[in-house]
Order: sequence, then structure tokens, then C-alpha cells
Amino acid sequence: EVLVAEGIRFIILAPSQAERCRPFPNSENENPEWIEVGGSQIDPTQPYRFFLPNNSDNSTEIPYIDIFFYDGPISRDMGFNDVLNSSHNFAGRLGLAVRGDHRPSQLISVATDGETFGHHKGGTEKCLAYAFLGEFPQRNWKVTNFAHYLSINSPTWEVVLKPVTAWSCAHGVDRWQDDCGCGGGGNWHQKWRRPLRDSLNWLRDQFVDIYEDLGCHFFNDVWAARDEYIKVILDRSITNINNFFSKHQTHDLTEVEKVDALRLLEMQRHSLLMFTSCGWFFDEISRPEGTQILRYASRAIELAEDVSGVQLELEKEFIGRLALAPSNVELFKTGDEVYRQLVATAKVSLEQVAAHYAINSLFTTYTREQRIYCYNAKQHDYQMRRMGNLSLAVGKLELVSEITLECKDFVFAVLHLGGWDFHCCIRSFSGQIVYDQLKQKLFDALQEASIANVIMTMSELFGERSFSLKDLFAEERQRIMGLLSQETLNRLDQLYSQVYRDNYSIMMAFHRDNLPVPQELQVAAEVALGHKFLTSVRALETESIDGKLSQNHLCELEVLATEVVQQQCRFYSLEAKEALERLIVSSLRHILHDNEHHHVEEDIYNLERIIEVGDRLNLGLSLTNAQEIYFQSLENHIVPLCLGYLQRRNNFEIQTNGVEVEETWELPQISKLLQLGKRLAIDVDQWLNQLY
Repeated sequence: EVLVAEGIRFIILAPSQAERCRPFPNSENENPEWIEVGGSQIDPTQPYRFFLPNNSDNSTEIPYIDIFFYDGPISRDMGFNDVLNSSHNFAGRLGLAVRGDHRPSQLISVATDGETFGHHKGGTEKCLAYAFLGEFPQRNWKVTNFAHYLSINSPTWEVVLKPVTAWSCAHGVDRWQDDCGCGGGGNWHQKWRRPLRDSLNWLRDQFVDIYEDLGCHFFNDVWAARDEYIKVILDRSITNINNFFSKHQTHDLTEVEKVDALRLLEMQRHSLLMFTSCGWFFDEISRPEGTQILRYASRAIELAEDVSGVQLELEKEFIGRLALAPSNVELFKTGDEVYRQLVATAKVSLEQVAAHYAINSLFTTYTREQRIYCYNAKQHDYQMRRMGNLSLAVGKLELVSEITLECKDFVFAVLHLGGWDFHCCIRSFSGQIVYDQLKQKLFDALQEASIANVIMTMSELFGERSFSLKDLFAEERQRIMGLLSQETLNRLDQLYSQVYRDNYSIMMAFHRDNLPVPQELQVAAEVALGHKFLTSVRALETESIDGKLSQNHLCELEVLATEVVQQQCRFYSLEAKEALERLIVSSLRHILHDNEHHHVEEDIYNLERIIEVGDRLNLGLSLTNAQEIYFQSLENHIVPLCLGYLQRRNNFEIQTNGVEVEETWELPQISKLLQLGKRLAIDVDQWLNQLY
């Protein structure tokens, strides 16, 4: 009824959710017999109409919603069998569902997790693409969508649904509230589901009271404003936010009132997010899905307390209720510990955002205005000084939340002691004179070149709380860790290279006598050769212009690959692997599109040399992109070359089925190009057989 009231025309359900169906009554049969289909026997190739009870005394029109049922067996095969191994197999499996009753149209629809395509099953997204472009048109199948199909094929059958059902739970909707066993697979229980559901229901009701009590000061209709807040979520520009307030505000809101109004709306948004389905879907409350919905709840609590201006003790009560949710993990025991260990520790304050900015500023040149995730950072002052291996930066920063428009000015000081050691302090801005004095005291302390004195001065000026590298957001923390590690890695590369050079003849002697090389020397060889190989790959990529490979660096790679094999090194470099894959793609494009065909044999040979290097080192090169490029060129470039040669050789025109022929390449060149296709696992035997 809610869906119909919201104007939803149709829905898609599982065949197991249908109970019985029948054709519409007509003049020939005013009361058709119902057909029981409760065991998933409903025909999914047509739409159905579900009539709702007419609860209106003023209307004779019976409300309804149309329903499509996806094909259950095919959908299961897509998720759990090998139907998606090829587009031909997939189309063949779909073809088994085609009914032979000569109806004017029928629909074959399937439903499976989006993660199936490319995540759970690698390459299946290509299977779909090839099916859409090749297999389906060959069978005269038209790809459509439910809305379009419904617009030209109205239902002629009605359906009755089973009460309270779901796609993925055999127990109605218990998967989202009770210990029903769905989502398990091991010995773990789901007894935590009911207490979690009850706890969130209680918390939601608290948010409703807060929202209605405070929201009426800002909004004409608090729930209409909540529903239309989606327009702000989709466009958080100041203009759009102001338009939203112009429509819903009770009076011209001040900037402070706008912040509180947005906090209330965000509280409601997170109140909805904390009921995200996957939080209950699996078998443990501490899984990432359960943890995430608790983080939504935590953020909503934080916003509720911010907007009310008092400690409501919502979090304390909520944690107490979570103690009734038993975890399967001994470390947590109950949901309250999950909250304390995985949720409370993940909170991000404005001070932490400022600390992130401060520490990162030592490695990043920020502009005056910089976006830091969902915050706009305005740098009003920044100064950095170095003393030996010490670096001290002091600045004044304004942070504005793009979500709530909350704004706050901070003063920061960050001391880099060298290596991984950082000491960062944050405080609120309390005036320009105070800030100038603070900055002078800090730089005076730095002049004394005493780490203890600088840190003590920072503590006196900012307080005892400090931030370090671990407080940065993950992506930037990892980037800085990489930068800090690079100098050490460079020194180690030099050291291992020296050890390898000094002991090369000794290692070769071990290999000649089939003796195991001492581990210390083997590690030195692997590090030294790995570094040298990566350097050579980088040089090859840099100096290969427009897909034309540098001969010197390519030869160097081959020599290094031989040396790696001789030394029996276990070698893997993701950077080298990805660089070689890029070189393969650029070289192939050059061969197919940009190359003067007189040099094509040499260029193909060089491309195959790169692939051979990757194979010898067991890098696991992915040829997927190269295969795509070659396959796309097969019909519009390679086949015309073959046809052009065949016409010249046979001295008469051959049937080309509308393909425009090309007559510029000779047999050795075309043959090399086709052999490259075989090397890329493309089926070109048909054309090779015709040429010879």
C-alpha cells in the first residue's frame, strides 16, 4: 500500500513469493480458477497484477501494483554455476527458458548480486557485454527494461502473494530480526539480531522525539523537510541548501540556526542508515556490516547531542542495551564491547581533521582553500621552520563542514622529529594577538634545538592532548608512510646490491654444484635484481614513445629476466607488472592503429618479447585489456586486411558481407598479426586456415 501511495508502478520479486495466480476474468470466463504456485512454479515470462484491498469509501477503482518475477533457476546458475563462463553458455541457458507456445512476446528476467560481475567471478562483466552485443542480436532477442516492457505488455494475469516474505530468507523477514539460521553456514548463532533490532528501534524513537521537539523551530513541516532533504544530499551547494531552507523554514534562519537544522536532518539520515539491511544479513554482529550500522547510530547520537547542547546520555543507554546482544567472538562477548572497541574508536572530531591537515601539510603544498574529504579547509596563516632534522609548522586554519556547514577556527602546531615521530597539537583560535604570541614562543623554543623544550612548550600552550601519524585518515597515513619509508628503502637497495655484486661468483658456484644458496645471499640477490628490474621497467615505459618500444631497455629487461631465472629468485613487483601491462596495451594500439605497416613484424616481435619476459618471471601479466583491444579491431581492421589479401591472391572479388576490405598489408605481416591474436588467446584459426 505504501508503494502504491508513492506512485510505484511495479516491483520485482522472487518466484517463491507468489502463492497463486489466475487469468483476468472476462466475458467468457467470469471466475477463472486459481492456480497454486507456492512452490516457485509461477511463469516468470510475463508480468502480473496484484490487487490491494480498496479501503476507500469514495472510490470504485481497486488499487494495484504490477509485479515481475525473476527466473529463479537461471539466477541461481548465474551465481553458483558456470553459466557466465562464456556469453555463448549464458545465452544458451537463457534460451532454455523460452516458451514454445508462440505467444507474441515473453520476458526472460534474472536477478543476482551485482558483485557477481567482476568481483565474485572475474570476467563475467565481459560475458554480459558480449552477450548484449553478439549473442542476443544473433537470436533476435531484444534487451529491454521492466518499465518499457510493461508499457507495451500490460498484465493479463493477477497474482496473490504469500504474507511476509523476502528474497533471501526462508522464514519471512526473520533474517533481519531473529536467530533464524539464515546467513550462517558454521556453528555461529544469530541471537544478537533481536537485541540489536530492539536497541535501534529504541534509539530511533529517541531521535524522533528530539527531531520533532527541536525541528518545529526550523521547519514548517518537519517530516516533509526530512523527506525532501534527499535533494540536499544530492547537491550540497550553498545555493541549493538556501533554496531548500527558503521552501521549508519557519522564518529566515540565522547561520547558526541553519547549522542546527542541518544537524537534525543529518541525525534523521543516520537514523535511517543504521537500519541498513546488510547489518543483519550475516552471522555476527562484529562483522563490518554490523559495525557500520552501529557507526551510523553513533554519528546520529553525536549529532543529537550537538544540536541539543546537552549530554543526553543516549550513548550510555544505547550501549547498555547492546550488552544484551551476544557476540560469537570471544574478544567482544556482547554488542556493547563491539561498540566500545570498533565504533567509539572510529569517531572523527573536527580537531582530528585539523590534525590531519597539520601533519599532512609537512608533505603536501596546500592551497589557501583545500577540500579535505567533506570539509573545506581555509588556511589563514602557515609558517614552517627547520632546525637540523626537526621541522616545526604552525598555522591558523578554518574548517567548514560541507554536510552541516559547521565552522570552527583552529590553531595548530606540528613537530616532525624525523622518521615516523610526529607531535601535533590543536586548539581553538582565540584571537590574533594570542596566536602571534603562541607562534613566537614555539619558534623561539625551536631555536634552542631541544626536542624536550619544544614539546614542553607545545604542551603549555595547547594542553596535554596530542596527535600523531596514527591519527591521520588511512589513505593519507599510508601515503606518508610510503614517503617516509622511501629513503630507508633506497639505502637498503644500495646495500643489498653491493652484497649481491660482491658475492655474485660465489652464488654462481653454489648453483653450478646444485647446492642451496645461503638465505642471506639469496635475499640480497632478490632485492638487488628486483630493484634493478623495476628501474629498467620504469625507464622502458618513460622512453617508449607512442607505443614504440625502446630497444636498449627492452634488451636490458631480457638480460635481467635471464639473470633472475639463473639465480632462482622469487620475484614479484606489482608496479612492474602494471607497467608492463600498460606497455603491452600501448604497443598493441600502435601496431593496430598508428603503425606504418612496413615495421609491423618488428613491433609485434617486440611486443611478444615483453609478454615473454612477464611469463619467464611469473608476474601473472593480465592481458585482458590487450585482448579487448585486439578483439575490437578484429572485425573492423584485421578481417578486412585478410579479405584484401585473399582478393589479391585469388584475383577476384570474394563475398565480404558488407565488410570494407583493406589491401595494404602483405601475407607475412597479416600472418604475424594473426599469430599475435593467438598469443593473446583470441580465436583466429579461421583466418589463418584461409590464408594458408
